[in-house]
Formats: sequence, structure tokens, C-alpha cells
Amino acid sequence: MALSPYQQLEDEFRRLHAFRGALAILRWDAAVVMPSGSADVRGEQLAALETECHALLTSPKVSRLIERAQASADSLEDWQIANLREMRRQRDHSLAMPNALISRLAKATARAEVHWAEARRNRRYADVAPFLAEVVALTRDRAALLGQHLGLDPYDALLDEYSPGVLTGALDPLFKTLGRRLPSMVQESLTLQMAAPPLPIEGRFAPSRQRALCVEAMKALGFPFDRGRLDESEHSFTEGITGDLRVTTHFEPADPFHGLLAALHETGHALYQLGLPPEWRDQPVGRSRGLALEESQSLLLEMCVVRSRPFLTFLKPMIDRHLGGSGAAWEVDNLYRLLTRVHASPLRIDADELTYLAHVLLRCDLERQLISGKLASADLSEAWNSLAEVRLGIRPQSDAEGVLQDDHWAVGQFAYFPAHALGGLIAMQLWEAIRNEVEDLDGAIARGDFSTLNQWLRTNVHGVGARSDVQALVKDATGHPLSAQPALRYLEAKYLEAR
Repeated sequence: MALSPYQQLEDEFRRLHAFRGALAILRWDAAVVMPSGSADVRGEQLAALETECHALLTSPKVSRLIERAQASADSLEDWQIANLREMRRQRDHSLAMPNALISRLAKATARAEVHWAEARRNRRYADVAPFLAEVVALTRDRAALLGQHLGLDPYDALLDEYSPGVLTGALDPLFKTLGRRLPSMVQESLTLQMAAPPLPIEGRFAPSRQRALCVEAMKALGFPFDRGRLDESEHSFTEGITGDLRVTTHFEPADPFHGLLAALHETGHALYQLGLPPEWRDQPVGRSRGLALEESQSLLLEMCVVRSRPFLTFLKPMIDRHLGGSGAAWEVDNLYRLLTRVHASPLRIDADELTYLAHVLLRCDLERQLISGKLASADLSEAWNSLAEVRLGIRPQSDAEGVLQDDHWAVGQFAYFPAHALGGLIAMQLWEAIRNEVEDLDGAIARGDFSTLNQWLRTNVHGVGARSDVQALVKDATGHPLSAQPALRYLEAKYLEAR
């Protein structure tokens, strides 16, 4: 029996899923084990696969099948209709991009990523500046073409890729509400902390011991090491697909919680991938609903769950076993004060929940200027340092603490960071709903029982896939539209309580 147009589309997008899985593993390999001299070869490989993905999405065959499937949509189930919508969305985004631009950008980002890593080691932005300039120029071209095709401002067109349907017009009021309260909240929390400052953790801790702690904690949270790995890289990330997940972190010998928190943050990403609807795992509707929702899951786990007294109560025996700490500094109350300490850090990855937004807004300001052409790539380091003084009250001591701390722009991820702030808002609104619905949540976490928490997230977030847009999903899960108010309630309760 001949396949229907919709069934043929599923086959085409199944091939696309396989290509993207291969791309993910190649990117992981480049960051973790690939020799630096292989960058050009890897760039050719990535470009070939990116071009193949683009060719599939923009082929006359796929467009013809989409139109025919749409004509007979009455015969499709709800999930299939949502899948067809996502197929059309991906096709429309790809049609705006010529193959030549896709190939050039893939090669440019492969080169820039390698030079970024070298520049970061050397603490010298000039080493990567010309390569980043090429990425920025190509991204401007891409944003202009995409915006023209979608009827959006160029920057909004890029943002739509990471947070579908949530553009600057929706983000700015949320950020403004937070921005009005956060400065005074930071000062109040600093005053409270002065009354009971945390004791520092001193010593050096071998990466092997830190890794063992990470692995045990990740297993407890549900990470499947038979279908995933934990490795080290310059910058922590999660790559891969549901059946082959790659998590990385970065260990600091003098700070045993740096690598742990990063690994558990990435575990949140991985658990979201694992919870996506398995019956649609190789179709667009079975993918995540954009970076903002992905980031909400990593922030919910790292900030709301891990940086809590109940979780630290559960983690304490593991810490004793793997790190061997003893004394007052290693007690749960002190670890909680340490992990919720508000401080101005030049590094986003080390930022607390209250100052994190300032880090994100700094990046949003700079990347908008880069994309608009108001800021030249050559001037980015100084612009970063100056704006950091305004936003954070700190001037980075080196480019490694400043413009080189993230690799996202080097790999072409512009309009990526606003999704982090939005993800934080979503995380705190979801957390408020979970605490209202799940009985004895703190007790379960303290016992190491994450089954109810994980099931709530699978039902209300992960298992939805890309069927709903972000704002509809949040309203369905929590009963309320997306708002900054749950975040303010959460932050005030956590950081303005007696320390």
C-alpha cells in the first residue's frame, strides 16, 4: 500500500533526525577529544551534514508533500497535525537560507570555536577576534534573510529560533519587572549574609574524586549511563539525542562544587531529552520546545532542587565519601549558605540567581549591537569590560573572565542568551506549581526520591514535546500565564530569609 503524503514526510524527517544526531556527536567530539589541528577537516564534515539537512528541508519534494498533507489534515490525529505544523515551521526557516551561506557559516564557526579555546587559554581576545568577525558578518546576513522571510526584525528572527513565538516585545516587560526589584533585593540579601557569612571550603580536590561524586549524583537523579556519558570540556554542555546523550563539565581543583553544579545543570537538559515523547522521538513534534524551555529544566534542577537544604541533606553522605571534607564548613547549613551566597562574579557560570539576569542582559545588549552593526567585533572586548562595570560593578581582570568566558558567539549562537533569562522565569513558575501540588516534596528530595518530581515534569513539560508553544505550555502546567511574579516570590523567600 502506498504511503500517504504525511507518512512520506515522516520518513523524510526521520532521515533529518539521523543527520542531526550525527552532527551532535561530531560537535561533542570537537569539544572533548578532537585534536585542534583537525578543525578544518571537522568543519568540512559539519558543513556537508548541515548542507544535507538544509537540502532536505528546502527540497521541492518536501514542500510538495507538506502542501498535500495539509490538504488532507482532517484525517490526521492531533499529534500529527502538530507535527505537520512543526515540519512547515522548519521548512520555512530553511527556505530563507541559501546552501552557500549555511556551508560558509558551518566552516566559519568550526574555525572560530577552535581559536576561541586557544584564545581563552591565552586570555587574549585578539587571537579569536578576526575569526569571530567572520561569524558575526555571516550571522548578520543570515538574520537579515531570515527576518525578511518571516516578516520579523533581524534579531527577533534569530530569537524566534531559540524561543519560538516569544520575541523581544514579550520578553522586555518581564525583564523590566525583574529589573525594578532585583537591585534592592541584591542589597538586602548582602546585608543579611553579613550576619552569617558562609565558611569557605579549603583544599584541593582531584578531578577523579569530583567526577565520581558527579556520576553518583547524576545516577540518583535519573541520568542513564548506559545511554549517556560524562566528560570534561572547556565549557560545560549537553549534546546528542535521547538514546545517546553526552554531558560535559569542567573541574576546578580548588572548587569542588564548580564542576558538580555544572554537571547537574546539564543533567537537567539531559532529563528533558529523556522525557520527550518516545513515540515521536524522530519527528519535529517530539523535539524540545526551544531553548528557553530546555534551560528552564536545567535551572529548575540546579537552582531550585540542588541548591536547597533538602538536596544537600541527601548529597551530604556522597560529599563525605568522595571529597573527604570534615568540620563546620562541610555541614549542610554552611553548604547551603555557600551555594546560595549572593556575590558579584565576572563569570556567568558562577553567578547566583539574583545576579544572573545582569549577566544575560549584558550579553543581550552586546549581541544586539553586533548584529545591528553598531559594534565592531574588534571592539567587543573593551565594550564587554565597560558594560560589565555598569551591569555587575566589576571589571574583568582578563579576557578569560570577560568576553572569552562563553563559546556561544564563536559557534554562531546569537539570540541564545535571552532564552536563559526566560528559562529562569519558567523554572521558578513551574517550581511554585510543583510545590503546591506535590506533598512532602522536601522530604522526598532529602531521601533521594525524585520519582514524583520527575513524573510531574514528564507529564506537564517533557512529554508535551513541541506540541504546544512555550506560553501555552506554562499556562497549562501551572494554571497561570507566564509572569515574573512567581520568580520574585521564589527569590524573596530564598534570599531574604534569615541566613
